[in-house]
Amino acid sequence: MTPAEPALLPTGGERAVARVVLDTPLPQLDRLFDYAIPPELADAVVPGVRVKVPFRSAGRLSDAFVVEVGTVGSYEGALSPVDSVVSPIVVLTPEVWRLARAVADRGAGSAIDVLRFAIPGRQARVEKAHLAAAAPPAPSPSPPPEVPTSVPSEPERGPNSAPHGAVVPSPSPEVPTSVPEGPEEGPKRAPHGAGAGAGAGARVEGYPAGRWESAIDARARWASAALPGVVECSPGRWVGRWALTLAQAAAHTLASGSSAILAVPDYRDQDQLQAALESLLPAEAIARTDARQSNPDRYRAFLSCLGDEPRVILGTRSAVYAPARKLGLIALWDEGDPLHAEPLAPYAHSRDVALLRQEQSGAALAFLSHSRSTEVERLVEIGWLHDLAPSSPIGPRVIPTVQQAAQDGFAQLARIPSTAWRAAREALDSGPVLVQVARPGYAPVLACQSCGQAARCNRCNGPLGKSSASAVPSCGWCGALAADWHCTHCSGERLRFVSVGAGRTAEELGRAFPGVRVVVADGERPVQEVPAKPALVVATRGAEPITPGGYAAVLLLDGERMLARESLRVGEDCLRWWSNAASLAAPKAPVMLVGVGGPLARALNTWRQADYASAELADRRALRFPPAVRAGTIVGAAGPVAGAVEGIRELPGVDVLGPVDAEPGLVRAIVRFDYGSGGAVASALRSAVVQNASTRRKGTPGKGAPRPQPSLRVRFDDPEIF
Repeated sequence: MTPAEPALLPTGGERAVARVVLDTPLPQLDRLFDYAIPPELADAVVPGVRVKVPFRSAGRLSDAFVVEVGTVGSYEGALSPVDSVVSPIVVLTPEVWRLARAVADRGAGSAIDVLRFAIPGRQARVEKAHLAAAAPPAPSPSPPPEVPTSVPSEPERGPNSAPHGAVVPSPSPEVPTSVPEGPEEGPKRAPHGAGAGAGAGARVEGYPAGRWESAIDARARWASAALPGVVECSPGRWVGRWALTLAQAAAHTLASGSSAILAVPDYRDQDQLQAALESLLPAEAIARTDARQSNPDRYRAFLSCLGDEPRVILGTRSAVYAPARKLGLIALWDEGDPLHAEPLAPYAHSRDVALLRQEQSGAALAFLSHSRSTEVERLVEIGWLHDLAPSSPIGPRVIPTVQQAAQDGFAQLARIPSTAWRAAREALDSGPVLVQVARPGYAPVLACQSCGQAARCNRCNGPLGKSSASAVPSCGWCGALAADWHCTHCSGERLRFVSVGAGRTAEELGRAFPGVRVVVADGERPVQEVPAKPALVVATRGAEPITPGGYAAVLLLDGERMLARESLRVGEDCLRWWSNAASLAAPKAPVMLVGVGGPLARALNTWRQADYASAELADRRALRFPPAVRAGTIVGAAGPVAGAVEGIRELPGVDVLGPVDAEPGLVRAIVRFDYGSGGAVASALRSAVVQNASTRRKGTPGKGAPRPQPSLRVRFDDPEIF
């Protein structure tokens, strides 16, 4: 189907058609289909509503979204009619459709996969209540007759504002293809010292006067370092200073008559940011949407975003797709967190979605973090983002302990050098102490005491671990108990600990500090706030609770173990984990970094994480690793993967690694390419996926039936590709 001109309402003998996107997993159907609009549905079929349409044979109906309404053009054949309108509510706005199309094209995926993520499933009772609340009140019999209020609202809904085939500004949906190569051609800088204007919201404290506000007003793009520490946003409610920064920016945006979208990694960050927002804004101005909500609550929040009133939309990675009235700000907190990466096709990272949406909408864009990712550092260095630093970049008092002697007996027992142990003991006289560890559980990994080989399950060969001191070792894969375990290498029957989790650490610290309360915070035991009383808080990375006024001391353990993970991003991940934990310390409280030295310890000690990101990016440019280039994986049978690779091998700036064996019967190839070639690579690989899906055969029942060919999977920008 060729791109159509902006559709007009049909006149005379022209046939009205609805162009819909089908809710189907088949990649070959990722396009718009024309359906005739029956006369009885002429007023109900408008762009953005859910409909049911006939598809294929046997009277099957398919769910679909109406993208636009127009005329049939030169086609003379018969068109299948729209069967029914599921709901009169316009849930797909033109802006969200253009964004979904751009995200899908950038990731070689289907637009409907993005829409399933962006638009919650329909809840009939919630819709009924929403329509009843939005209905105009019944007219009083005493006043004179008024003008009828049932005038069609199509012009306001913009039925033709998303022309068929519209994606993103040329030359491709690739974000960086239109990014200038130097700072001098980058986005306009916010006017220096410009004020927020009359009626503006709360000032963003801790940054150069007016810089955040003027950057929002000028619709600028920037990255900013978050101020460490915790603040009391309302009586008895403490949050990280970063949360108050984003809340003040959102309040300023809302005061100017625009909406703001704030996206964070998980519910802990959401709760902090919501508390900060509620201290500045009325509750009805805040719309929270996330996967932890019940389906009715999530759909109710989504419908509130469709209203005409500006909102502050708060959520996790799905929030960047939310419909927003007059969008003025998109802000992401801690965009380097892997929770911002969508695990489902087309695997879009919320950072990339935000970049696309900012380019389409012209809203302001901000990335706030304690330790920025190399992706954001790249955008800063090429001038696509401006760097906005705090007025007083003073960080926590970080003390690396790598020079401490290892002969200390307590360090042998509790993994804490003597200086860190003394700092914790002194800090417990005034408040709680945070101890960050690498892993949850008690002893996640065990080994044979005789030969040192890792203890494996005799049933499935999975790793053995212990959940408590008195528990029987069990398999981490199948859960089988290993009561009669013996080593397959030396026949030994005794086990020893290899790694120590949060539970074992809490037990050790409880013995070392008798009478002190010990709190464990991890994924299984979530704790979001602890009182400002002496206590040892043992938390896994990312699960650290807030305490009023900040921790009296912070101990960062297991640094060497965290760095032992095989990943290209292990350094920046560890620096981000440590920075987020260190930011929870009280002013001048000691932060003890155990067992780590070199550039990482120096970056944390000087609180100059951006310097580490810049050096890391320079190394990756030399080695042609992401984000200096983009990368993707192609997984499938050998034939389809070879065909897909052949279709992109000759494109400029493309090199291919592999294919190599991956899963049983499948191979994997890694493709690296320059940002300027992203559109061509995505288009070629998408064609290969569609061709493979179109030629696959389903097996027929019976002996000797051919097995269906495995599908071809493409994923771009996988954070763990190297």
